[in-house]
Amino acid sequence: MPDLLRNAPIDELLEKGEVELCGQLVNGSNYTFLARVTNQEQEVIAVYKPTRGEQPLYDFAPGTLARREAAAYILSRALEWDLVPPTVFRRKLPLGAGSLQLFIRHNPSYHYFNFSAPDRQRLRPVVLFDLIANNADRKGGHLIIDRDNHLWLIDHGLCFHVEDKLRTVIWDFAGEEIPLDLLDSLRRLLPKLSENGTLSSQLGSLLRPAEIAAIAVRTRRLLETGCFPLQPVTRRSYPWPLVR
Repeated sequence: MPDLLRNAPIDELLEKGEVELCGQLVNGSNYTFLARVTNQEQEVIAVYKPTRGEQPLYDFAPGTLARREAAAYILSRALEWDLVPPTVFRRKLPLGAGSLQLFIRHNPSYHYFNFSAPDRQRLRPVVLFDLIANNADRKGGHLIIDRDNHLWLIDHGLCFHVEDKLRTVIWDFAGEEIPLDLLDSLRRLLPKLSENGTLSSQLGSLLRPAEIAAIAVRTRRLLETGCFPLQPVTRRSYPWPLVR
């Protein structure tokens, strides 16, 4: 894990720090802002996604996308894969309730579609994460690599639906056996998803009970098959646009 996250209580800073808007990011479909988060001597830049700026969708409940962003971080942390930057959901922020995610400095022109071959080989945990989270919008630009060569995943507002919604650009490993170490991570995840498990408790304020239960169902399915699934032919399996 990068030194920034190892040496500073980033979660606590995001949860309790004072938030000042710095500017707006205009490429997304929902309102997104850069914000400065400070607490005593600590300061970070974060991505702020207010609930009131979410565009309505026919298949995701209104006002839930920011909570799903925070839920994705909690799932990543439970898997011990450190894929999602620290993210919290706060009710009182400059434009109302929303998610705050640590901003990761990276080269936006380097993304999935021009990753080197070695970087492509790092994506097996990413595929499993998206399968478990049921990510409906894994674009190529949502995979970023920071200055310490750490791989991060961003933009998880369209995750955790109870119906199969997986849409992703990453089908590199379809049909392959899942490596044993990754299967072990999935086995360790299941007890945390039990009714009294730690992960279920942490997700309880962010997702509906049926959405939490569906995470466990998808995890068990992967353990039973032991393989990365094939690309479906009965529905659209790619997001649009592919990169942004």
